Amino acid sequence: MNNPQLNKNGEMQHLLTIEGLPRGMINHILDTAENFLNPVDREVKKVPLLRGKAIFNLFFEPSTRTRTTFEIAAKKLSADVINLNVGASSTSKGETLLDTVDNLTAMQADMFVVRHAQSGAAHLIARHVQPHIHVVNAGDGRHAHPTQGLLDMFTIRYFKKEFHNLRVAIVGDVLHSRVARSQICALTTLGVPEVRVIAPKTLLPAGIERMGVQVYHDMLQGLKDVDVVIMLRLQNERMRGALLPSAQEYFKYYGLTLDKLALAKPDAIVMHPGPMNRGVEIDSDVADGAQSVILAQVTFGIAVRMAVMSILAGSHAA
Repeated sequence: MNNPQLNKNGEMQHLLTIEGLPRGMINHILDTAENFLNPVDREVKKVPLLRGKAIFNLFFEPSTRTRTTFEIAAKKLSADVINLNVGASSTSKGETLLDTVDNLTAMQADMFVVRHAQSGAAHLIARHVQPHIHVVNAGDGRHAHPTQGLLDMFTIRYFKKEFHNLRVAIVGDVLHSRVARSQICALTTLGVPEVRVIAPKTLLPAGIERMGVQVYHDMLQGLKDVDVVIMLRLQNERMRGALLPSAQEYFKYYGLTLDKLALAKPDAIVMHPGPMNRGVEIDSDVADGAQSVILAQVTFGIAVRMAVMSILAGSHAA
């Protein structure tokens, strides 16, 4: 099957989703990110791999952490970065998504980093742009958030070394989470033998078992003997209708506390893609505790995004 992310040489042309990305390509991204982990410690904090390239951050949805880490990553690669809060500009004047892209292409864009509320927006742009331009999906609707999924895999590999012997639990609002879909695709592709999702029935998509996960509605059962606990943010802004009785009720049954974490393995790590709702998905004692690697995820996000952009820039036009 033709993969729109890869060019005819099998190189990564765009990063749109982890789904369909070969295991070798995921490992190549993680290995490349490892090389970028240390520029922070060097005298020279930039590398010239993207010098002269123009990277446009096209964010049609608000985001602080993702946009900032993409910007830092691009600047560390010596690129020229242009941030556009498009939701407040051209499209609100009636300009279409592709009109916006065409205008920016005329300004010599080399890469678009796109966040959009509509699933498939990054795919649409990738099909439309000229062959020398690359597109990175920074989150589209409920569909995918591939760089978050990749930085989560980097975090797991950094602390756990291997994937083939892990038991991973993803807890919370899977229904509305593009991050969860990317995580599940990455974990199964990398050979994690047991991926669990733990959530109330109202926050799980129908047929999620087909993605190769085990479903738990009881958090106490689901956390038993896991190596990695990934907490998800409650996506209140995407919910329609009453899917939850209350935040307090949710925390009682699905919030991560030290008592619940004690059911996991003693060396289990705790992750969260952020931003966290403390006291709703996760207790501060856990978020700030010894098993939390949440701040490490943010640091690793810069290295992973540097890896993705440098690999894309090094591919040849299809």
